Amino acid sequence: MKEIEQIYFNDFGVAFHWKKNDAVLKDRIQMVFKETGFYLSENEVKDFAKLIDEACRETGCVDCCHRARCHKFLLKTPLKQVDLAVSKSELMQIKDLVEGTIFTIQLLNYLDITCKN
Repeated sequence: MKEIEQIYFNDFGVAFHWKKNDAVLKDRIQMVFKETGFYLSENEVKDFAKLIDEACRETGCVDCCHRARCHKFLLKTPLKQVDLAVSKSELMQIKDLVEGTIFTIQLLNYLDITCKN
């Protein structure tokens, strides 16, 4: 198994960079959740966050008699050909994973720049 550098995780999934020959490959982020893996650029992860926010606004569970207990709905991904069938609970866990990943990457980038001075 290849080595990884973990970025963020929760009970639903994990985000990490692959390592090759002791070098961390930071150009792409591997996200694994719901038996699915995405290998995305940082911009694609940010696009995914926007799609998740849009899906959260559109779920409209407040006025629904099922109150977020519905079976599944489609979540768009940065890959135009791929949508995911997720429950409201899964959506919230994916949202946490994506937002936590973005936060951690931005924090590490900031610390990298600050420490170089």
